[in-house]
Amino acid sequence: MARSLEGIRVIDLSHVLAAPTTTMILADLGAEVIHIEPPHGDDAREFGPFAGEVDKNLSGYFISLNRNKKGIVLNLKHQKAKDILVEMIKKADVVIENFRPTTMKKMGLHWEDLKKINPGIIYCSICGFGHDSLPEYAERPSYDMVAQAYSGLMSITGPEGGPPCRVGSSVGDIISGMQATIGILAAIRYREKTGRGQHVDISMIDSLFSTLENAVVRFTLKGEIPGPLGGIHPSITPFQGYKTKDGSHIIAAIGTDALFVRYAKVIGKPELLEDERFKTNPARTKNRKALNEILDPIMATKTTAEWEVLFEKEGLPYSPINNLKEICEDPHIAYRKMLVEIDQPRVGKMRISNSPIRMTETPGEVYAPAPLLGQHTDEVLKALLGYSDETIAQLKKEGIINNSY
Repeated sequence: MARSLEGIRVIDLSHVLAAPTTTMILADLGAEVIHIEPPHGDDAREFGPFAGEVDKNLSGYFISLNRNKKGIVLNLKHQKAKDILVEMIKKADVVIENFRPTTMKKMGLHWEDLKKINPGIIYCSICGFGHDSLPEYAERPSYDMVAQAYSGLMSITGPEGGPPCRVGSSVGDIISGMQATIGILAAIRYREKTGRGQHVDISMIDSLFSTLENAVVRFTLKGEIPGPLGGIHPSITPFQGYKTKDGSHIIAAIGTDALFVRYAKVIGKPELLEDERFKTNPARTKNRKALNEILDPIMATKTTAEWEVLFEKEGLPYSPINNLKEICEDPHIAYRKMLVEIDQPRVGKMRISNSPIRMTETPGEVYAPAPLLGQHTDEVLKALLGYSDETIAQLKKEGIINNSY
């Protein structure tokens, strides 16, 4: 099958999650991603769950993020390794990393250096506060939790009246990785027209701040400082989860006045439509507590499955709140092939999430397992740089490269 990004070569100097998310997406779409790791490996190789014993080649965390990539080991503490990297960059389209801003500068491999080596190179960096930052922020380390806290996201996440909470997945890393992907693709398009590369500077703080939607304008327009509301929407009511008879929960996403008319009918409470407190969405939101005092006991009279039948018949937006077992065994997830089986070296058959990018001609797909540590070192150096077996053997002897797998 043809792939959208065939012919694009990415030198991947990233680790753990943010930039590896970007290179995962690019690889899923057909780019040749060469993931360069230090001798001890990407830190993500140390994260569980593990397929068996704790082993750098058995990390489910690493495997799920690094499918479709080639893996080589370069010990960049040696000048020879840096020279090899420079030769690879000359033959590449994209370089991506997620170190602190000063790390690449110290190595002589920052944007200002790389554009002299390859004027068409697209250099993408992902870090907490961005490469173009206030000086006092340049060296601040950042993890997803830091980005969630600093951006304001945690301040609006969690139960109403409770302490701020981290979102359940590492959205600071993942959204930054997605934003970086968009930036890289836009830079590739620009290079097609001009021949010039550019620096894609992604800040995790920026990325999460840009997702805060109505929370930002609630402050800038009204001076309101939003807080956590649990599963409640700040300006649409009812738009939340309700506990049902069997102890599970169902989301009722009643986003318009017209939907509320149908919802009132489904729950057997048409008289709500005559109550001035509930006639419009702003009124319902203002009187949310009073409305939920009515709705909570009603929603508890039927099971989630029973409400699903009624909501479906009336065409109301709803969803059960699935746990991971339920969603992984969900028939629609199976139909969309969002769980795929790979044959991972040393692990065997295992299932990971698929690419969500569906296109009629060149969809994203998982077509290769994640690399073992250093698995493709010889292959890449021979094919890309024309190195002989003797040269590779000497480099291994000097500790410049290795094949520890």
